[in-house]
Amino acid sequence: MNRRLNLSTPGPTVKRNYLIIFGVLGLLTLFWACYPVARTSYTNPQDSASNQWLIEFRSGEDKVEMTLRYDHRHKNDSGWGYSSHSFQIAADQLQGLSRSQAMSSGIHVQFQLKRDAGSFNCDGWFKDGNGSGHFTFEPNPSFAAELKKQGFGSPTYEEQFSLALNDVSWAFIKELQDQGYEKPTLEQLVKLGDHGVRLEYITGLKSLGYLLKSLDYLIKMKDHGVSVNYIREMADLGHKQLTSDELIQTKDHGVNPNFIRGLAAAGYDHLSLEQLVRAKDHGLNPEFVKEFSSAGYTVLPLDELIDLKDHGVSTKFVSELAALGYTRLPLETLRDLKDHGVGAQFIQELKQIGYDQIPVNQLIRLRDHGVNAAYIQRMKAKGYNLQTLDEWVGMRDRGER
Repeated sequence: MNRRLNLSTPGPTVKRNYLIIFGVLGLLTLFWACYPVARTSYTNPQDSASNQWLIEFRSGEDKVEMTLRYDHRHKNDSGWGYSSHSFQIAADQLQGLSRSQAMSSGIHVQFQLKRDAGSFNCDGWFKDGNGSGHFTFEPNPSFAAELKKQGFGSPTYEEQFSLALNDVSWAFIKELQDQGYEKPTLEQLVKLGDHGVRLEYITGLKSLGYLLKSLDYLIKMKDHGVSVNYIREMADLGHKQLTSDELIQTKDHGVNPNFIRGLAAAGYDHLSLEQLVRAKDHGLNPEFVKEFSSAGYTVLPLDELIDLKDHGVSTKFVSELAALGYTRLPLETLRDLKDHGVGAQFIQELKQIGYDQIPVNQLIRLRDHGVNAAYIQRMKAKGYNLQTLDEWVGMRDRGER
């Protein structure tokens, strides 16, 4: 029996389903309208853009990881960009947020991160140490007024947001002044913050005897990854009182405390900064040194190791030759074999056709003249039956293919 569904006049069940659907949609609309979403822009508080915060609390740690995400308008461009700024901060600086709230099973939170340049007012949710939500930025008018009073000029909303975001504080500005740096412009203050130069960085440099005087050098040091901890560790390893240029150059070449300690453990301690940079530039590393030591080449001069590395002589190459009976070869011989393309496969193939324990100089001569196992077999297949390798070289030189 065929049944037809009458769509013109809904029955009781259909009506009830409609009511449920419209009821859910109504509740969702109400919830969305009431949810506190902070919307502000990087450049203008009246523009509409979503700013978000993320925080992670970890057991046993005093500091928390905080990330602020925000939209902003590109300089010299009308388009919008997206930025994210992450940093560690002491939990007690988040005013209105307790650790018990953060570690709860789920709770709505409102708190504030106050900086001299302005405050980040946060609203959101926390559960099991992880929180997220939205924030608004509230510029501090007193800070802006004092900047103008002290001759820095009046900051734009964008500049004040950046100064607050990077915690460019009065203490930071005073420390620069006390250390004898030239007075920064407002633009330079923003630049210092954007490049990660913080109060603890300049005070840390001072404690190690670095009074750079130049704002550009402060930024350069930071940009090249020369941290206070890096300087301290290098000094502990004997490289003390390095100039800022030496520190930047050393860091740029990849010379770090772990690299220095690794070479020292392999027997290469008290190397000069120049030797360390040269070793790093040529790809020398502690593992390479240890492998050659294990192969019987112990405490070679640093220049010899670098030369081996440059010629592509590896411990694998050495061990493959040793397996074919070529053991404890002089370093010069190893380099010559590698330079002329004599490898384990070349030797093994000659061995398989009856030529075993060929002298090294003969191996190099064969390789240079293009005589290999395949050539000899091909010539034999044509009826040639020469006895010595020198005869095969002569045939090859005469153009016999």
